[in-house]
Amino acid sequence: MTNQTTNQMTQEAVRERAQEAFRNHLKHLSGGDIKAWVELWEENGVLEFPYGPAGFPDKKEGKAELYDYMQNFPKHFDVQFTELEFHLTVDPELVIAEFKSVGKHKETGKPYNQTYISVVETKDGKITRYRDFWNPLVAAESIGSLNDVVRFSE
Repeated sequence: MTNQTTNQMTQEAVRERAQEAFRNHLKHLSGGDIKAWVELWEENGVLEFPYGPAGFPDKKEGKAELYDYMQNFPKHFDVQFTELEFHLTVDPELVIAEFKSVGKHKETGKPYNQTYISVVETKDGKITRYRDFWNPLVAAESIGSLNDVVRFSE
């Protein structure tokens, strides 16, 4: 086996590990296991929201802040993630994924059918930076209003 072949296999193993972290992220969120979800993150991992509405946080940083932010997600949303598609990247630790959620907001009973694009940096199988591109208008329709979306983020 040549070094190039070994390096290629290693790159594929790294890519698979990064994609597996992403798959587990979706599995733990839809299953409501926020403690397991937080364990997918590097200690100082950052979750960013480039398209959040005015008043919504730009980011959450560190495992404690991530847990505080996401701990109520299973109380409010019942969702399954579907149509996961990964896009090949030069960096095997970078994951670019498109996917959808199908579900509902538990209090309002309204649908929460969202389309996402995620850009996720990993290191050694842990999420270090996650940019979450989603449509806040879908969230507002499900929850009630953009103000309610912002309130949910607090």
